Amino acid sequence: MAKHSKSIPGRGLRVADQIQKDLSEIIVFELKDPRVGMITITEVQVTPDYAHAKVFFTMLNDDKEAIANTVKGLSQAAGFLRNQLGRRLSIHTLPALHFIHDNSTARGVEMSRLIDLANATRSKDDGEE
Repeated sequence: MAKHSKSIPGRGLRVADQIQKDLSEIIVFELKDPRVGMITITEVQVTPDYAHAKVFFTMLNDDKEAIANTVKGLSQAAGFLRNQLGRRLSIHTLPALHFIHDNSTARGVEMSRLIDLANATRSKDDGEE
């Protein structure tokens, strides 16, 4: 879902949500670049003038080389993706697409691991007393 911000009016949020939905479909069904595997579009942020859109994505394979290849593939396909969006959206200005890997999932997994480790250490300490 689009990030809610005071600088972007309600229409901007709807446009960002629609871009997210349509891009997800286009990438799965129409993009044939082997560098772009199974990705999930997690968020789209559009500028107030709709000139640019930051597209955040996650992927199953989180190694740095795979991320770099995916970003490169998406960036090189940005023109195609923008063209396909233009066929689906009825807006005057189609934003330029900028792809950014969203590492919030990996951070969440790491935080969960640390919490589990702290709880295990605490349980062990409580058992020794």
